[in-house]
Amino acid sequence: MDHQEEHRIGEYAVRRARPEDVEGARRVMLDTFYKEFGHGYHARWHSDVVDIEGAYLKNPRHALFVAVRDDEVAATTAIRSGGPRCPPHPEWLAAKYGDGSTAQLFRVYVDRAHRRNGLASALVSMACDFVADTPEYSTIYLHTNPAIEGAAPFWHSAATEIYDGRQDSRYSPSVHFEIPIPGRASRPSQAFELQDVDYAG
Repeated sequence: MDHQEEHRIGEYAVRRARPEDVEGARRVMLDTFYKEFGHGYHARWHSDVVDIEGAYLKNPRHALFVAVRDDEVAATTAIRSGGPRCPPHPEWLAAKYGDGSTAQLFRVYVDRAHRRNGLASALVSMACDFVADTPEYSTIYLHTNPAIEGAAPFWHSAATEIYDGRQDSRYSPSVHFEIPIPGRASRPSQAFELQDVDYAG
């Protein structure tokens, strides 16, 4: 799926975010923090949500993708440079993915009212195509909260698990993955064709 074009999925437009999408994307992200994760907003971890334009729209190596229906943002997915932080994740993971060649898949959130429409799959596919077209990147990394319904099955269908943080109580219980960059690996990206995954996290 070309990340530079707008695509239709039923009633939804899936595209690279525009300035007019910023407030709606922020609402989806904040709703996820409060209603899905239960921890709310934390400035240390969520500064990109405050400055979405600076974080994603004005940085050529970063990107935000949205699904929109009737001018309402229903889902988000982002790409940003760099990997996990230590703490709360292990130091070796932060070191492995800490340089500028890692693209982190981020903020893959679907508003609960809009799930089971294939939006997460489409947005992730578009984000991975963006990485493929950005030659500075050599790895796609992500971590997810396995306590969120649908998260683990979604990523295990499309990515390779590299570490399960539940093995060590010193760290966040996140599960960490790599995804092949489309066109640069032998594993095809058709896993993103899933259309019924209920996912936020």
